[in-house]
Amino acid sequence: MTEKIGVVGAGIVGLAVARELAGVRGAEVTVLEKESRVGAHQTGHNSGVVHAGIYYPPGSLKARLCREGVALLKDYCAAHALPYQEVGKLVVASTRAERPLLRALAERARANGVPGIAELDALALREIEPHAVGIGAIHSPHTAICDFPAVARRLALDVAELGGSVRLSHPVRAIRERSGVVEVLAGRRKFAFDRLVVCGGLGTDTVARMAGHPGDVRIVPFRGEFYALKGAAKELVRGLIYPVPDPRYPFLGVHLTRQTGGEVLVGPNAVLALAYEGYRWRNIRNFGQILGWPGTLRMARAHWRTGIKETYGSLVKRAFLNGARRYVPELTAADLERAPGGVRAQAVARDGRLVDDFVVDVHGNVVLVRNAPSPAATSSLAIARHIAGIVPALVR
Repeated sequence: MTEKIGVVGAGIVGLAVARELAGVRGAEVTVLEKESRVGAHQTGHNSGVVHAGIYYPPGSLKARLCREGVALLKDYCAAHALPYQEVGKLVVASTRAERPLLRALAERARANGVPGIAELDALALREIEPHAVGIGAIHSPHTAICDFPAVARRLALDVAELGGSVRLSHPVRAIRERSGVVEVLAGRRKFAFDRLVVCGGLGTDTVARMAGHPGDVRIVPFRGEFYALKGAAKELVRGLIYPVPDPRYPFLGVHLTRQTGGEVLVGPNAVLALAYEGYRWRNIRNFGQILGWPGTLRMARAHWRTGIKETYGSLVKRAFLNGARRYVPELTAADLERAPGGVRAQAVARDGRLVDDFVVDVHGNVVLVRNAPSPAATSSLAIARHIAGIVPALVR
């Protein structure tokens, strides 16, 4: 009998998982998505960077799946004529105090098997990015950009071609397990699955509670705002220019990112949102739920100074500009215009710790992807293989 598997969430991770399970396991897969289109949230609101694996602790799930995912994604884009450009990335140190961090980052990248990593001085970095400044940098020539929403749409087609279905406008309303079957009420229909994989992103906590597995971490949303460069200013950036990240946080800081269509984004910052889909300040829909998690307030107490700084940068364009001018000083306020932002689903532990690695839990017939922030899009095809390997096989 054909195995029936449900996947909650039609972001790039959920669709990759559905494709993998349908193709490798031969399962009958149904994807349930509350929105009217695929990739509506994190997949469609990011900077489009295919990360090479520079930042992640060697041996972590992120490090392994990112490196595997890059190769799989590159091949997938080539096979389906999807945009994929190796524009390269500079991680730039602007002060002497950042030199040790930069050196450690280069060592970590090499330990993760990132190809072509080079350490550059102030002159050499300008050969890569003529308008950038810094006292040194590391160069990752194979860091790429792609169109993740286009990848998601292609994955949805793959699922259909493999005999599965993607049910849009089907929000999950209830989940019940009985007699080895996972019953899911989604939209106005009831589905019965042998296995259920939850790739809910910003909606993870809601679905996990329905499944009876609230867990020891909770999603805390962080809004990331972007500006775009206008006119001739776009020519000031050839590829990707990043700061040396603060090792205390899983966020990478405001950076400059060329897009596959030729646009250049500046951002994102990282501001605590008070709604899971809090793309705007005035949205405080989930205020009580987010602040009701003990980890949120513990995190805020530990990092309030950074929170104030990020909020100031969000409200004051000049502060945001100054962050970008640290690396490309020719930029002016007139060069920046507001661009659509995004919201990152970041898992936070009860003690206030920002969970850095990917987290996947298995509870009998339910698999929950608890934490899949960046580089989840880069790693999506590898995450799908990982999940397919841990979803319990059906025994009849």
